[in-house]
Amino acid sequence: MYREFFGIAENPFSNTPDPKYIYMSERHSEAMAHLVFGVEGGSGFVLLTGEVGTGKTTLCRYLAEQLGDDIKLALCLNPRISETDLLATICDELGVDRSNISQSIKDLTGALNTFLLDLYADGKRAVLIIDEAQNMSFELLEQVRLLTNLETTHNKLLQIILIGQPELKDHIDEFKLRQLSQRISARYHLDPMTVGETKNYILHRSSIIGLSDDIFSSGAIDEIFKHARGIPRLINSICERCLL
Repeated sequence: MYREFFGIAENPFSNTPDPKYIYMSERHSEAMAHLVFGVEGGSGFVLLTGEVGTGKTTLCRYLAEQLGDDIKLALCLNPRISETDLLATICDELGVDRSNISQSIKDLTGALNTFLLDLYADGKRAVLIIDEAQNMSFELLEQVRLLTNLETTHNKLLQIILIGQPELKDHIDEFKLRQLSQRISARYHLDPMTVGETKNYILHRSSIIGLSDDIFSSGAIDEIFKHARGIPRLINSICERCLL
C-alpha cells in the first residue's frame, strides 16, 4: 500500500539483514574493524556481542560480501546442534569432502585438518563465523575451542568469530570456560545508536530507495529514537509503521 503511494519498489525498513542498507555508525564501524581483525588475525577468537536487534547479523552478512577469493567462509547460523553436527556443518560450508569417512568427531576433525592444511599451502585462509552463539552449550563451545588447535608452527588454520547477545559474554567468562576466554584476542560490544546516528540511519535507508529526506520530521525522529532506544531493528519497525 505505502510503496505505491511513495513510489518505491521495496520496503527500506525491512528487518531482513540486507547488506545493501547497512549504515556504518561509529559503533558499527568499530565492530566491523574487530570482525576484519578476526579474519586477518593469526590467533585466537574474536567475540562480538550486542543487544537484540543492534545489527550484528547484518554486519556479519556485509563482511561475508567483502571477503576475497583467498578466504573460505563457513557460516553457522544455528549453533543449537551437537558437536558432530557442528563439525559436519563446517565441513559442508567449506566444501570438505566427507563422503568416504565416518561421521565421528575424530574423522570429521581429521578431514577438516587435511583440508585446512591444503588450503594454507595454497596461500588461502578459512574463517568460521558462528552467529547466535549465546545458544551454544558448554560442550559445543569446548569443541569450537579445540578447533583452534588446528595449526601450523606459526599460524592458526581456522580463524573463529563468535557473535551473540550480551549473555554470551557472561557465559564465556564463567570459570569452566576460562580456557576459551583466554584465547579471545579481541572483544567488542555493539551498543545502540545515539539520536544523531538514528537520524542519519533513517535518512541513509530512505535515500537508498529514493524516499525524500523530509519524510520524517525532526520531531518524528526524536520520538522514534525515544521508543526504539537506538536499536536498528526497532527503528525499522517503527519507520515502516509510520510509512503505512
